[in-house]
Amino acid sequence: MTENMITNPILPGFNPDPSICRVGEDYYIATSTFEWYPGVQIHHSRDLANWTLVSRPLARADLLDMRGNPDSCGIWAPCLTYADGLFWLVYTDVKRLSGSFKDAPNYVTTAPSITGPWSERVYLNSSGFDPSLFHAPDGRKYLVNMLWDHRQTGHGDQFAGIVLQEYSVAEKRLTGPVHNIFKGTDRKLTEAPHLYFRDGWYYLMTAEGGTGYDHAVTLARSPDLLGPYEVHPQKHVLTTAFAPDAPLQRCGHADIVDTPAGETYMVHLCSRPITVTGSAGQSEIRRDLPGSNVLQRRSPLGRETAIQKVEWRDDGWLYLAEGGQHPTSLHTPRPAGIVAAAAEETTVRTSFAPGPLPSAFQWLRSPEPDRLFSLDASPGQLRIYGRQSPGNMFEQALLARRQTAHRYRAATRMHYEPRDFQSFAGLICWYNQCQYHFLSVTREDDGSRALRIMSTLGDFPFGKAVFSGEPEKLPDGPVELRAEVDEAALQFSWRVSDGAWQTIGPVLDATILSDEAGVGEGNNFTGAFVGMAAYDIGGQGHAADFDWFDYETLG
Repeated sequence: MTENMITNPILPGFNPDPSICRVGEDYYIATSTFEWYPGVQIHHSRDLANWTLVSRPLARADLLDMRGNPDSCGIWAPCLTYADGLFWLVYTDVKRLSGSFKDAPNYVTTAPSITGPWSERVYLNSSGFDPSLFHAPDGRKYLVNMLWDHRQTGHGDQFAGIVLQEYSVAEKRLTGPVHNIFKGTDRKLTEAPHLYFRDGWYYLMTAEGGTGYDHAVTLARSPDLLGPYEVHPQKHVLTTAFAPDAPLQRCGHADIVDTPAGETYMVHLCSRPITVTGSAGQSEIRRDLPGSNVLQRRSPLGRETAIQKVEWRDDGWLYLAEGGQHPTSLHTPRPAGIVAAAAEETTVRTSFAPGPLPSAFQWLRSPEPDRLFSLDASPGQLRIYGRQSPGNMFEQALLARRQTAHRYRAATRMHYEPRDFQSFAGLICWYNQCQYHFLSVTREDDGSRALRIMSTLGDFPFGKAVFSGEPEKLPDGPVELRAEVDEAALQFSWRVSDGAWQTIGPVLDATILSDEAGVGEGNNFTGAFVGMAAYDIGGQGHAADFDWFDYETLG
């Protein structure tokens, strides 16, 4: 049965806020990257089931510079469209998250090909986030975004509606009046607008209910672009707010695309939480319905991208093809007449060679990667220059990849001679400055080289470091470091040469690497990463060299 089905999520691991477009027989999905550089991930598919990363377009300082951006700011909800022979990418670079204000400048860039070159960005506005570009049937273009009202203090009231303004291609600016076309429903927190035109109707799709377990996709329509917009008979086309049994949770923030055969599919964000019912590191984990003794659900994989087949019914409204308002399985039917592509081969080991950084990896904020790492300084190795402290918002030398499964093993071999206790490097499991576990090599006061486990456990906004166990003395030479995650449990280990792996420290709580941990859902928006990092808080740039990086899912 599953051979005729698409398996969800189609983009596992941190890949939220999908925007989809089709060009001929090619499909593209753009997702949010927040503080990770380069900005925006774009995946490609021919069958809607198998996807390959083909571009991270915001890779130049003139397009994106996030130095100083707080955690979970940066690139929110890009919109990717195709018109007039160009790809159009609209995006927000959020500069402030907490408090009454959201500083959210919106931009547009274009390219003749999905791989570029991307034009210099054009500033649009800063009135709210989640911008999208609507290409109207008459050829005019309109920017649509949510409106932020800092005067309001009630729950969700700062989300003041969806506004629309015309964009002049010739003048490269917004022009004419701003129209508030939709105030949302009683679910509130109305955001993520996408406009479509079909059979004489303008359809407005939004996300509501926040980014947590009350998330929803709301659909409204009007015969007039400026409204008023009537709400879907079900109100929400997709939500798992009332379905704690559903295999995908937190479903919301969607976009739709038609196939060449006229079928319609919806991409949306979701999460696959694990349920923690015991103490940290000793958790009993269940994936089924949370019971009475549940402490909470947590989603280390972050918000992922899934797809559902949907259909337009005789009443002119869109519905899930399977009926209801939530997916009941991890599968949805494949498009008719499209031959399934071969799944992309995965390899456990990533080797390092001169040239571009392997595509699985990103870094944080900076448009100046040469100050953080080099693949040319020591050919065959990745050299990471020790920079500022873990969680520094300006220049942090951390290169990592997404966690894509609840069970995985990651390892690396590192050559490193720390100068003193202010220089340390190693293997890191990362969410943000207040939520990470770090197995590092450093220098003790007696001159010995040693392993230490350093963590921050979510005490936002301070991110106070705590240390697990006693330092482990290390012999000279390269050292291999490993992290093994089994749902909620994280165990570090190490070895030298080809010796046996030795565990170090206690079993750690892997679920702190989630947005439900720390300050909790609705305040954090990324997902767990694992990778390599080097720090030299003494400011000397002392470097560490890495031979390879292994990442293996364990089922």
